[in-house]
Amino acid sequence: MDKKKCVFAGTFDPPTTGHEKVVNKCLKIFDEVVVAVMVNPEKSPYFSENERVLLLNKLFSGENRVKIRTFAGAAVDLLEEENTPFYVRGIRNTVDFEYENLNFFANKKLKKDIITVYFPAEQEDLQVSSSLVKNSIRFKKDYNDYIPEKIRDELHRILEKKNV
Repeated sequence: MDKKKCVFAGTFDPPTTGHEKVVNKCLKIFDEVVVAVMVNPEKSPYFSENERVLLLNKLFSGENRVKIRTFAGAAVDLLEEENTPFYVRGIRNTVDFEYENLNFFANKKLKKDIITVYFPAEQEDLQVSSSLVKNSIRFKKDYNDYIPEKIRDELHRILEKKNV
């Protein structure tokens, strides 16, 4: 049987416990998970591309079925490059679902064989987002519950370097 691989793409600015849970769910279904830090020139991420990759590599260190990479371009091109039709999306609420569903239909026109897999957030994670973490950092509020324990120290080091 062929190995099944999926792509989970996002900005991961920074990676959260929600992102970690999506990848862990993927590992229960797929043989390989490609976590792609998307580079979008229209977004101004708080953390650099290298910092986000560093955090993700640390988060999934020891898990040889997770591959971390960057990509600048359309998700369908990433799927082609990774030779898989499986595109994973995490959704927290109906707003996320509507957004992802619109993208699904647009992607389907560009890549007929795309198979989008939605993972709904657990109830305790409905509020978890990178934006929440960034706002918490900005306003000097505790965000540790939203960041995987495995990367908290590294995130704190990165923030110290930024004098935050």
